[in-house]
Amino acid sequence: MSLAPPPPPPPPPPPAYSMKQYRGKLPLSIITVAVCCLALFALLYTERLSLLSSTSIFRPKSCSKRPSVLKSKDKSAEDNVYNTEIDDRFDFDPEECNVVNGKWVFNSSIKPLYSDRSCPYLDRQVSCVKNGRQDSAYRHWEWQPEDCTLPRFNPELALKKLRNKRLLFVGDSLQRGQWQSLVCMVEFIIPEEKKSMKRGRSLSVFKAKEYNATIEFYWAPFLVESNTDGKIIGDPKKRILKVDSVAKHAHNWLGVDILVFNTYVWWMSGLRLKTLWGSFANGQDGYAELDTPVAYKIGLKTWANWVDSTINSNHTRVFFTTMSPTHTNSIDWGKKDGLKCFNETKPVKKKKHWGSGSDKRMMSVVADTVKKMKVPVTFINVTQISEYRIDAHTSVYTETGGKVLTEEQKADPMHHADCIHWCLPGVPDTWNQIFFAHL
Repeated sequence: MSLAPPPPPPPPPPPAYSMKQYRGKLPLSIITVAVCCLALFALLYTERLSLLSSTSIFRPKSCSKRPSVLKSKDKSAEDNVYNTEIDDRFDFDPEECNVVNGKWVFNSSIKPLYSDRSCPYLDRQVSCVKNGRQDSAYRHWEWQPEDCTLPRFNPELALKKLRNKRLLFVGDSLQRGQWQSLVCMVEFIIPEEKKSMKRGRSLSVFKAKEYNATIEFYWAPFLVESNTDGKIIGDPKKRILKVDSVAKHAHNWLGVDILVFNTYVWWMSGLRLKTLWGSFANGQDGYAELDTPVAYKIGLKTWANWVDSTINSNHTRVFFTTMSPTHTNSIDWGKKDGLKCFNETKPVKKKKHWGSGSDKRMMSVVADTVKKMKVPVTFINVTQISEYRIDAHTSVYTETGGKVLTEEQKADPMHHADCIHWCLPGVPDTWNQIFFAHL
C-alpha cells in the first residue's frame, strides 16, 4: 500500500523588518495631500497679513499680546528698572503695534545721548540743568509699549536713513524743541569740520556734510499765515489768522524729502480767534471771529489742500506730530494745592490719564482732516504718552523775554512756571525715537 506524499510545508513568514519599513514610509498620495494643505494654509495667512497691512495707513493697530508677557509693577522708580531678560514683546512693526498703549519705566542705566552742556545747539529756554534744575530722574524714564519693543535710537542708523535727504520740521516752539532734540541726538558722532548750523528767523538748518543730509526747522506756529509769524504779538487778542493761505510759508517746504508738521498750542489762546480770508490790508475791518475748533478745521483744511495738490508721495514722506499736552492745572492729576507742574518729579501712574491740557476736539479735527487726504500722512502720536509726564516740563528752569528767570520769579511758580515746553534732554527725545521707528 503506497503512502500519499506529505503536504508541502507552509510558506515562510515575511521578514520582520518589512512591516517596519511600511510603517516608516507614507504613500506618495498622503504626502502630496499634506504638502497641499500646508501650502493652502500659508497662502491664506499671507493674504490676511496683506489685508491688515493695507488697511492700517494712518492708525497702527495693536498686535495680539503674547500670554507670557511679564509686567513690572509700579511700586517705585527703582522697582521699575526695565529687565530685557524677561521681556517677551513683539519686535516693533509700525503697521501692527500701537505705541500709544504702554507706560513709562524708570531705567537708571539709560543715559541721554547728550546734555544741555554737551550739545551746543540747544536754546537756553529748554536747557533746564544750565538754568538750575537739580533733580535728574526725569531724564531716565523710557516709554515701553505694551505689545512691542520700541527700538532704541541709533544715531548712526538715523543719519544713514537721512543720507542725501532734507528733513524739515514745520511748526511752533514745541516743534522746534523736537528739531533741537534730534540734532543733539546725532551731532555728537559727527566730526566738527563735517557739520554746520545756520540759524535764521524763520528757517534754521543743521547740515551733516558727510551724509549730504540736512535737519531743518521752519517757524510757522499756525501753519497758515498770521500777523504774528514774524514779530511775535504777545496779546492773543491782537493776532489775526489768514486761514485760507499757506503760500507765504509753503514755498520753503518744496523739494523736501521728509516733512514733519505740527500746530496746536498757539490755537489755544482763547475760545474764539480772529480770522480772515484774502489780504491783511483790510486790517481790523476784514476779520471775523470764529470758535477755535472751527478756525482750526479751516486752517488744517487749507494745509491739507496744499499737501494734496503739491506733494508727490513717491518723493516726499509727510508726518504730523500730534498735540503736545500742557500741564497747568494740577487738579488734573489729583493735587488740589499744587502749583501747576512745579516741583513734580515723577510721571502720572494712572493708565490712560488725560488732562485738561489736551483738547480731544482739536485732535479729532486732525484725524478727520488727514483721513480725507489723498497723500498718506503718518502720525507721530505723542499726546497720550506725554500726558503722563508732568515732571518733565521746563517749569521755573527756563527763560522769558530772553532772560533766565530770576530767583524772585522762580519763587512764584504760579505765575512763572512754564508747563508747556519740555526740558532737553527729555520727552521730545522719545518723540524722535518713535518717529525714526516709523521712518
